[in-house]
Amino acid sequence: MKLKPLGDRVVLKQLEAEETTKSGIVLPGQAQEKPQEAEVLAVGPGGVVDGKEVTMQVSAGDKVIYSKYSGTNVKLDGEEYIIVKQSDILAVVE
Repeated sequence: MKLKPLGDRVVLKQLEAEETTKSGIVLPGQAQEKPQEAEVLAVGPGGVVDGKEVTMQVSAGDKVIYSKYSGTNVKLDGEEYIIVKQSDILAVVE
């Protein structure tokens, strides 16, 4: 991976949106809501961020749910990634 997050940042790869509803209706690309579920690809080192000690609680390979309007979208080598602060991650999906 060419992206190496700093501080308490985490690099996410968004999971694909459902193309059909539970009742079987096929949704076109524009009608699909972006899922808030993603896979963690890289994790920053943590450390002291804004004067507070931050311990990273997620690791690469975790599936997480993140805040809807958070993060920065980045396109690198044709792939899209989201870089968020660890505090924008709401839960780990087990």
